[in-house]
Amino acid sequence: MSQFTSSFDFHKIQIKNVTEVTMFILMGFTGGAEVQVFLFLLFLAIYLFTLIGNLGMALLITMDSRLHNPMYYFLIVLSILDACYSSAVTPKMLVNFLSENKAISYLGCVAQMFLFVTFGTTECFLLAAMAYDRYVAIYNPLLYAVSMSPRVYVPLIIASCIGGISNASIQTVATFSLSFCASNEIRHVFCDVPPLLTISCSDTHTNQLLLLYLVGSIEIVTILIVLISYGLILLAILRMRSAEGRSKAFSTCGSHLTGVSVYHGTILFMYVRPSSSYALDHDMIVSTFYTIVIPMLNPIIYSLRNKDVKEAMRRVFGKIGIFNKVSFHS
Repeated sequence: MSQFTSSFDFHKIQIKNVTEVTMFILMGFTGGAEVQVFLFLLFLAIYLFTLIGNLGMALLITMDSRLHNPMYYFLIVLSILDACYSSAVTPKMLVNFLSENKAISYLGCVAQMFLFVTFGTTECFLLAAMAYDRYVAIYNPLLYAVSMSPRVYVPLIIASCIGGISNASIQTVATFSLSFCASNEIRHVFCDVPPLLTISCSDTHTNQLLLLYLVGSIEIVTILIVLISYGLILLAILRMRSAEGRSKAFSTCGSHLTGVSVYHGTILFMYVRPSSSYALDHDMIVSTFYTIVIPMLNPIIYSLRNKDVKEAMRRVFGKIGIFNKVSFHS
């Protein structure tokens, strides 16, 4: 009984031939108490901004009937994905900044990896679907409502989710099929695949190839869809006679292309490379950027460069102002 109790008293699992870890330690960012408090406040502000921005965007589109078209339905899904994506990682990281106990249970680590890989991969496929949607809208705007009907955009959203869940299932099962008997200290702020592979006492060669080829294939397919779509969009824009039409098309597509470039760029740097080039401290900063910072930036990217969204914000805030005046006078 005492041996069973001691396994939970110590967070660092001792090295034994048959001992398997029952929990992991998320080492995260190092530094003194002042640094940890500063990081806590910084990431808390980012997280709150992410939730308010993304859920606010989804609510805005839902409330404004003029934004009820496939482009903005995709944007609702993207906003919810970003809010969930950040929520899979940030709350535990915030707790660890202020706590000496940085442990996460084995099942908690499994769940965290599965969720963030699901949301991240789904976003890759969704951004590709959004690029195709922009091509359909600009290439033949008169037939847009027919070409991008619910029979088209709903399956695209569902397929994106299935792709995300499939990749997450494969990566999670493959990673946690390994043995972790030497160390349980993860040099990261959350349970990601590369840092877990580095602490495994099993042969991880197959896992590294799986990560490289699977993520690489997803990136190649989705980036090709984006590049082909925007190549055709550029040709369609150059054929437009109206300068106003060209300006509106560039404004609408520019925001999406900015979001796609930043997101895919960080993922390519993080995962599609040989395992020998992994530098965990540097990778931790990069992965923090695409899981926490990018979800915060997306509402800014898609609102500040989009006239329709800015006009919808004015209408909604105008209504709120009128309601406040009415309730005040009453």
